[in-house]
Amino acid sequence: MAKYRNILPQLNEFFLTDAGLETVLIFHENVELPEFAAFYLLKDNEGTEVLRNYYRSFAELARENKIGLILESATWRANPDWAKKIGFTSEQLADLNRKSIELLTEIRDEYENEDSKMVISGCIGPRGDGYVIGDAMTAQEAEKYHSEQIEVFRETEADLVSAITMNYAEEAIGVARAAKNAGMPVVISFTVETDGNLPTGQTLKDAIETVDRETGDYPAYYMINCAHPTHFEKVLATDEDWTKRIGGLRTNASTKSHEELNESETLDEGNPSELGRQHAPLLEKLENLNVLGGCCGTDIRHVREICMTMVARA
Repeated sequence: MAKYRNILPQLNEFFLTDAGLETVLIFHENVELPEFAAFYLLKDNEGTEVLRNYYRSFAELARENKIGLILESATWRANPDWAKKIGFTSEQLADLNRKSIELLTEIRDEYENEDSKMVISGCIGPRGDGYVIGDAMTAQEAEKYHSEQIEVFRETEADLVSAITMNYAEEAIGVARAAKNAGMPVVISFTVETDGNLPTGQTLKDAIETVDRETGDYPAYYMINCAHPTHFEKVLATDEDWTKRIGGLRTNASTKSHEELNESETLDEGNPSELGRQHAPLLEKLENLNVLGGCCGTDIRHVREICMTMVARA
């Protein structure tokens, strides 16, 4: 039975997330990930242990600092289209989604205590590329498409589902509706370009307000991920009500644009301590910002610096 599905503790206290899982595995661990799909590692014990060791480092960091942790499953690519490209059947895909949550449950059993709650999130990625919009779906198409993965998570110990790197509103609406139908709390995380707008050109404000309007305010909160703080800090510098819906950030290490990152053959790790400090004014400004972690190019060093900023704020 899910532990926190009916009451998400990150709504009222600080929580960390992990970092850029895929970039850590590829550039630091020299792990091959077909189609950038970390869930591929769950197919055997050796790969599962690689993921286990990755998650343990963040669980240890959270417990040491008496702060909560969102354990995000390695399933950003674990949807039918990407699974087909890699060669998995729908039955194998469902099994790997379940295994991703079982692994996180084991991590929680090992590390959670009263001072460090650990919430398990089933990660939902975009149907297409996280940076570039290909064949965009309608909200109805997205609801049908993502229901399959969400329904698998519903039968596990996942406390919620998180749609990461959403780059247009209709897909986010579909995910939120599918989660609502399944009785699962949902977090919607948009990615933005260097101007703070979605890749479609839609403003973050309009995207959030549109999803809320079309879903009856169903998302528990919204996040921004796969962007550097300098890309969106000005957009959030307002007292408008929509900014109160921002509950989390998973930032990139690099200030480069998505296009530049796509073309880069080396990892831009940025400056971990500087990245940590850049979260301080955001924590000051956004009254409901409780969840912080990393995305592309970040690792345990960056999240540790971000953690220090959160601890100081607390």
